[in-house]
Amino acid sequence: EALRNGKDVYCEKPLTHLFAEGQAVYREVEKQSAVFQTGSQQRSEIRFRVAAEVVLNGLIGKVKAVEVGLPSGYNEPQTDGIEPADPPAGLDYDFWCGPSEKLPYIFARHHRNWRWHLGYGGGQLMDWIGHHNDIAHWGLGLEATGGKGGPVSVEAQNWDFSKTPEIYDTAYEYDVVSKYADGVESLISSRQRMGCKWIGEDGWIWVTRGRYEASNPEWLESGFDPGEWNAYKSPGHQRNFIDCVKNRKEAIAPAENGHRAITPGHLAYVSHELGRALKWDPAKEQVVGDDEAQKKLMALPYRGDWKI
Repeated sequence: EALRNGKDVYCEKPLTHLFAEGQAVYREVEKQSAVFQTGSQQRSEIRFRVAAEVVLNGLIGKVKAVEVGLPSGYNEPQTDGIEPADPPAGLDYDFWCGPSEKLPYIFARHHRNWRWHLGYGGGQLMDWIGHHNDIAHWGLGLEATGGKGGPVSVEAQNWDFSKTPEIYDTAYEYDVVSKYADGVESLISSRQRMGCKWIGEDGWIWVTRGRYEASNPEWLESGFDPGEWNAYKSPGHQRNFIDCVKNRKEAIAPAENGHRAITPGHLAYVSHELGRALKWDPAKEQVVGDDEAQKKLMALPYRGDWKI
């Protein structure tokens, strides 16, 4: 609504609950020539920029694989507040549910714990994929321009729901295998080290919040020059947004990049539900040769009068 009214937008969480919503957002941003900053604040942190520059300047050689480590499940299984109850006084629970199904109010599905139920969120996979997979795409040069920002196949593997209480329906452990047109294979997984690691023919570099490591420690030294390719430098995520509102330049984490970063997660949920790998056309943003999967991906199961 803000975009349609000609406003610029800072979106704290990357990016939307459903795939078709993400498409609608980035297309409206383009239509309105709006400034949009996705909450992929890691792009404004120096270590992530250094890592992307090391990879894109070819210091690790041709990239063979990427490992994207995300958290497992929820922090602790819920044992309190799991019985249906009256919503707290002052909470308009119907509006809080919005277009999603109106499940009985349970404290353990409210506040931050909404993310463990598919009616409202997508578990840790969708909570974190927009952060570390966005960085993976950054280092691979897979920005949105020209339809390059995505894999050519995605498959959900080894999803484990054994630790998931009945009040939640998202996986506790998960693997997502994405393959790209240039032969790079990415494993997005809760079973590996948190952060993003690019593995090349001549070395590797790994980065997470506040830390990074590399096969050649010299790459991480202050003042090291990785080469001619320079990443977008941000003075801070909020500051960058404000500056771009003034100068009308694109922010460091534009809407389409945020949407492309989480696309493998959306596809993985469809892959898991159908039990098969999906072929993907990133330029057309369509599942190839699988009408059932495409229909599920584009579904907007809104209730009542809610609509885009």
